[in-house]
Amino acid sequence: MASSIGRNGVQVYGSDLVSLHHHYQQQPVKNTYKEGTKKDGTVDSYWSRPESRIWTVMLLLGTCLLYCARVTMPICAVAMSSHFNWDKKQSGIVLSSFFWGYCLTQIIGGHLSDQIGGEKVLLLSASAWGFITAITPLLTYISSAHLIFMTLARFLMGLLQGAYFPALASLFSQKVRESERAFTCSTVGAGSQFGTLVIGGAGSLLLDWYGWESVFYFSGLLTLLWVYCMCKYLLNEKELIICLEHFSNGLSISKQTKVPWKQLFKKAPIWAVIVAQLATGSTFFTLLSWLPTFFKDTFPESKGWVFNVVPWLVAIPTSLFSGFLSDHLINQGYKTITVRKFMQVIGSGVSSIFALCMGQASSFCKAIVFASVSIGLQTFNHSGISVNVQDLAPSCAGLLFGIGNTGGALLGVICVYLAGHLIETTGSWVPVFNLVATVNALGLCTFLIFGEAQRMDTDAVYIDL
Repeated sequence: MASSIGRNGVQVYGSDLVSLHHHYQQQPVKNTYKEGTKKDGTVDSYWSRPESRIWTVMLLLGTCLLYCARVTMPICAVAMSSHFNWDKKQSGIVLSSFFWGYCLTQIIGGHLSDQIGGEKVLLLSASAWGFITAITPLLTYISSAHLIFMTLARFLMGLLQGAYFPALASLFSQKVRESERAFTCSTVGAGSQFGTLVIGGAGSLLLDWYGWESVFYFSGLLTLLWVYCMCKYLLNEKELIICLEHFSNGLSISKQTKVPWKQLFKKAPIWAVIVAQLATGSTFFTLLSWLPTFFKDTFPESKGWVFNVVPWLVAIPTSLFSGFLSDHLINQGYKTITVRKFMQVIGSGVSSIFALCMGQASSFCKAIVFASVSIGLQTFNHSGISVNVQDLAPSCAGLLFGIGNTGGALLGVICVYLAGHLIETTGSWVPVFNLVATVNALGLCTFLIFGEAQRMDTDAVYIDL
């Protein structure tokens, strides 16, 4: 569930374009939305405010449904294990197969979005994962090799969902104004928590009433309905057509591209945001994986629905607030990079302090408060490094976000394993939270020292002054 866009998706994700702004807006736009004309005659490729609101709501629902589909298998794992006589090792194979598929399409999904348009990649991805989710129960009737088919379905789920958040980053960098990006990204990113709650509640009821198959039907069919609504009401026929030529060209980085790749990856701010994304992604994945076990081991009498629900309920309003605060500060005249770093201090620094407090908590009430505040404050990353990718390189934000997200997921596996090793060897949970704080501190310091917000993806040779 690492989820999560975003953008950081959130989900998914602005800087002062100043001298490049006029040139940038006159460039051909690969995404074919309605374009307005400004007073000076240049093309304004950004969404209008009404369009932005509609897209934000729909993408929030899309992120919610993505997590509904992602969490469907974990919710049904116990029932399916009993039905198919899987042991813990076999269940682990099925559940972990999602991760390996998820890592493979982050970079190519982001790059493809930069080339042909993030909205097209989003809809292709969602229609495919919705279809696979809906037919997953039917795969059990094809053959008696249930383990193989369920593992394959889970792998394909990760493969298809891997392109979603890089596509969001690419889409926002092209269509959302700098002054609105943080709130848009954080709002859409809140769909990850919302989706976890929806499938946790509705999925549990469906599981009890109609069996595990109904949970897959529910999630898959809702996703396909969302895709249909997007195609019917937000995109026209021309926007849905993807020429094979454009698709094949999008899969390769053209030598004629105006993105100066060699120069781009030599710049410290680019690596600073990637390193910070590695740190935040891996630590979130670690907490997500081990917090339920922490509460069960440390407070055996605690109620599962409390520690599985409360932190994510807290994270929804904090995510929305972080985006509002970030855009408000920028509109008040504060430098973009100052706001990004301030948000990251809260998202990585202050949240780590509360994570450390969890290891010292003497009661369940204190532990749940510390966990909720830590998880909630981590959503400030949506308005920090997640948006900073779009500040630095809007023309290839999807690709760069995919690189960071892939690295964060891979490093997350290492941190999750290392956390388990520390628990076994020390018999204490304190080293786990120390690990989270240390990794976050390294990423935060790197971003504070080298982070910038001015655009870096335009080679001077291409600028017609």
